[in-house]
Amino acid sequence: MTLYCETPSLSRRQMLVFGGSLIASAFIPKFARAADGRDPRFIAIILRGAMDGLSAVAPTGDPDYAALHGDLALQVSGDNAGLPLDSFFTLNPAMTNFARLYKSGQATVVHAAATAYRDRSHFDGQDILENGLPGSGQSQSGWLNRAIAALPQGQQVNLKSSLAVGPTAPLIMRGPAPILGWAPEALPEVGDDLDRRLLDLYQHTDLKLADALSRGLDAARMAKGDGMSNGRLAGGMDSAPGMRQAAQGAARLMSADDGPRIAAMAFEGWDTHQNEGGASGRLFNLLTGLDGALADLEQGLGAAWSQTAIVVMTEFGRTVNINGTDGTDHGTGTVSFLAGGAIKGGRVIADWPGLKQAQLYEGRDLKPTTDLRSVLKGLLADHLGLGTTNLADDIFPGSELVKPMQGLIIA
Repeated sequence: MTLYCETPSLSRRQMLVFGGSLIASAFIPKFARAADGRDPRFIAIILRGAMDGLSAVAPTGDPDYAALHGDLALQVSGDNAGLPLDSFFTLNPAMTNFARLYKSGQATVVHAAATAYRDRSHFDGQDILENGLPGSGQSQSGWLNRAIAALPQGQQVNLKSSLAVGPTAPLIMRGPAPILGWAPEALPEVGDDLDRRLLDLYQHTDLKLADALSRGLDAARMAKGDGMSNGRLAGGMDSAPGMRQAAQGAARLMSADDGPRIAAMAFEGWDTHQNEGGASGRLFNLLTGLDGALADLEQGLGAAWSQTAIVVMTEFGRTVNINGTDGTDHGTGTVSFLAGGAIKGGRVIADWPGLKQAQLYEGRDLKPTTDLRSVLKGLLADHLGLGTTNLADDIFPGSELVKPMQGLIIA
């Protein structure tokens, strides 16, 4: 396990490194429920590398789609047929759990979406996706951390500490608000004996660090639960098993009465320049892992699922045409997935731009017609109670003209 707690700076008392693991001021504070009994959860999942939205959710009803997307195009019948969402859009067959949630009204797709970024660099695109700024530029904080810091006191659940899943906190969760960090094991466990010796050492030399270590170990045990594997993950968090283990641990922590209520995690590997596959192959395997992670969150959160909203997003999409290595190159418009018991689901939200040559962005990409910030603002406003001024000035600076999307959360 890896545990850390990120604050604006880390002192010696806040950090302990041993045996390849990191534990730092880990804690899970108590939360006061709102007067109406609401206890919402919010989870952001980042797919780093730029997911091919046209192979994840295919516009099979568009007459130009099949010819443009070639061997990667999903089919509505035959071997490896996609999963129909409506008469126009078809879901990749890897996502059977998402399809089930969609049919039960607990999942929604937002298509032809993108941030304000248009230059197709992974580094800048991911920074803008996570820092919430209107353009490229340096930022030391992420929009979700700033949202946590801006939550109204006494009006919503006290969500002032949250969870970052992974070896390091993603930019989206860095900033002034404290966070609890946890990651699936990267090395074999050292055993309870070493834990006891370290606790005994610091109880005699540094009581604050001993308390942090004790709380961190408790969090690690809670996240692991029963039946979760030991040792290094084969492929890390960008593998299907790694995605699922990350989701299982997050769900265990977030389902606890005194656990965190907001979380973020990032999965790598979505840069499919070569051998992408469509209804089978590399992208199919990645989507299988994501789909399993969503199912694990649903199962692990238990009763809390009914008050959960999950957003899955990527820095940009990929080209409409396939390239010479059976993949796709960096594009623009793509898909965002929403799931959870709090989501008003069973819909594909899309102002579809069309795929004719004149309708493509710069003649090569799906044209974005929905600003992803509108989706995120709508979720934060209706699910967590954040106000319009905070959303436009502090959380997504310079976004006054981007209005929160209405009706994403069940009233």
